[in-house]
Amino acid sequence: MIMSDNLKKTKKMEDYERETGKKAIWRGNITESFKKWQKGENSYDINKERISLYVEKDIKDEWSNFAKKNDYPTLSKLIREALKFFIEYKSKMTIKSKNIDINLLSSLSHELKVPLTSIKGYLQLIIETYQNSLDEKIVARLKNVLNQCLILENKIIEHLDIFETHTEEETDKLTQYDILLIEDDLETVNLLTSYFESIGISCKGVTSGFKALKELKGYIPKLILLDIILPDINGYEIVKRIKVDKKIVDVPIFFLTAIPGVEVENKKREFGVTGAILKPFNLSDFDVIHKYLK
Repeated sequence: MIMSDNLKKTKKMEDYERETGKKAIWRGNITESFKKWQKGENSYDINKERISLYVEKDIKDEWSNFAKKNDYPTLSKLIREALKFFIEYKSKMTIKSKNIDINLLSSLSHELKVPLTSIKGYLQLIIETYQNSLDEKIVARLKNVLNQCLILENKIIEHLDIFETHTEEETDKLTQYDILLIEDDLETVNLLTSYFESIGISCKGVTSGFKALKELKGYIPKLILLDIILPDINGYEIVKRIKVDKKIVDVPIFFLTAIPGVEVENKKREFGVTGAILKPFNLSDFDVIHKYLK
């Protein structure tokens, strides 16, 4: 049917032309390919191939709702752009032609935070303990180093938290103590046991999950500080075992971890632990546990 030369493009026509690169109106006529597109039919160039995709209805509904809210005229348009974005994203995650392993980035975040925690903690301990006896210039330099640690900490959180050497020796032979510290990094164990000792709190550190469970069979501490990433079983599994043991089920548990805060908060609620202290920590972060040690 011949149409008027004054025929104007509708928004649907503009969408069609953007998506397909074809004309919706040609020489005053609405093209057949546009008509088919309107009906949900597809016309393909000879050099294009059909790709079929089977998904569950709820997934299709979710995609359709997203497409509608974000002005995608068809699901095929949405899928093509999503794949294009994913391919570009993966390309940016390449260094020297080697794909970055997301697990490696998560591990890197953890490995950087562990020594940074010790550095921050020892600096704070030195400043708090010897501030009055040290030269002012030395104290100022120590505080400057501590500030640089905070800058590094923020960089780690900003750039690595968006993704996510062990010893088997216990740190001491205490048989009675206030806190059981379950932490695989010996430097962190030494730092915290020294700090707690300096303020009159006894703390025993173990460096693996199985040693912690063995320790809990023989003694019930007032509180447990628990790292999540351990060399044998993870902290979540330890919490599960504690929660089914009537003798220790009521012992307060605080996660002590470098895992991103949002995930820790979710896990804290899921496993019903008392609280969480994030690495790299400040020694003042442990003030919250004092009320459980009375």
